[in-house]
Amino acid sequence: MNDFSVNPDFVITEESSLRGLFQETHKLAALKCQDSLDIHAQNFIRRSPFLCIGTQNMDGRADVSPRGDPVGFVRILDERTLAIPDRPGNNRLDSLVNILANPSVGLLFVIPGFDDTLRVNGQAVLVTDPDILESMRVNDRTPKIAIVVKITEVFLHCAKAFRRSHLWDPSHFQDRAEMPSLMNIILDQTTGAPSDSAEMRKLDDGLEDEYKTTMY
Repeated sequence: MNDFSVNPDFVITEESSLRGLFQETHKLAALKCQDSLDIHAQNFIRRSPFLCIGTQNMDGRADVSPRGDPVGFVRILDERTLAIPDRPGNNRLDSLVNILANPSVGLLFVIPGFDDTLRVNGQAVLVTDPDILESMRVNDRTPKIAIVVKITEVFLHCAKAFRRSHLWDPSHFQDRAEMPSLMNIILDQTTGAPSDSAEMRKLDDGLEDEYKTTMY
């Protein structure tokens, strides 16, 4: 694949040029942005088992990380404060290290079967408060740390992206077997995957066993 370069004649560098391509923001789209969680936003969060958190360090390196747990795993501490448990992962700690450098975060809450989503922006800190962590215990496992977010913006996002993608439509689901397993891909990208299918299957089974023992 040849290297691609953007033609500078078609690069937008000013907000005025950008907005000139679009109609004005709909009045309701501007008005819907709140600075705290009303009853509807709270109910959405309590139903959500999944979110994505966007972070960025001071050098501009951006990252988006998925977070998932039983329904209602994010704690609503008050109308302007949320707490997100940090569960065991790969220990890269990308999001957490970014928060230490730059507390600005963006959250996208998702509910299976819902086409609309909830967006929350705010300032995050990492806490080890035992009272907060104990309230997030699952399967007798307490998280080591929680991400506490002070909210600056919250609003519901329309359904267009999910409807265009047919995300929840089973007729559009793809067969996972059409791509190599996660372990196979990672080994291909690093040390090399074994050519023996039985050995590869053993490694895949090992990853599944690890999921069972380290989820919490």
